[in-house]
Amino acid sequence: MRTKISSSAIWEDTIGYSRAVKVGNIIEVAGTAAVRSGDVVHTGDAYNQTKYIIKIIEHVLKQLDSGLQDVVRTRIYLKHVNDWEEVGRAHGEFFGKIKPASSMIAVSSMINPEMLVEIEATAIIS
Repeated sequence: MRTKISSSAIWEDTIGYSRAVKVGNIIEVAGTAAVRSGDVVHTGDAYNQTKYIIKIIEHVLKQLDSGLQDVVRTRIYLKHVNDWEEVGRAHGEFFGKIKPASSMIAVSSMINPEMLVEIEATAIIS
């Protein structure tokens, strides 16, 4: 069975994606940025953008009867490579004991220039 969660973003239908998809016991959470009602929050603050993003991911997982404890992989995209320590610190506050496999990648730009971080997650419900 396939369960989809929407972010209600206007571009979901145009691009053809869901915020998260659960198939069986596997959940894939799409790239998530610190956006609320179409506006980027915590402008200029990679640490707080990261915390905001992980809270969004946590909320989505709860809707699918899961939680951060089930996350086995995160992929972190940084606009500025020098933000890695602040982003890593925020990630560690949520995942320090869970320790999912993780990648942190610097990219040349984001869709919105105010976005400093985007995170994807994979969870497996055991």
